[in-house]
Amino acid sequence: QVQLAESGGGLVQAGDSLRLSCLASGRTFSMYHMGWFRQAPGKEREFVAAISRSGGVTRYADSVKGRFTIARDNAKNTVYLQMNSLKPEDTAVYYCAASRVALLTILREQYNYWGQGTQVTVSS
Repeated sequence: QVQLAESGGGLVQAGDSLRLSCLASGRTFSMYHMGWFRQAPGKEREFVAAISRSGGVTRYADSVKGRFTIARDNAKNTVYLQMNSLKPEDTAVYYCAASRVALLTILREQYNYWGQGTQVTVSS
């Protein structure tokens, strides 16, 4: 089992950058694919980015491709989401999640563990 804790959210202006961090407990962090999802008010939780166990493979939602970068440091049990050129439509609660499935996935239902989320608000 793994526990996840996000940090780094906040209120920024359009065009600004933020870096989210997600610290995982336990010694098995490198056994999990990791993902970032987000949920805006009144909307379903949606996929943002994912990274494989080793960090060698990444996936992005089309809406963030070229602006967001996911990375991980297995020695620090941490996954990051660097968000550049933020837009008001990026406003949401951002969640990190861990998946035990064999292949890197973008499907919410294939992530087994979730953090509590961190709020990102982008003003225009």
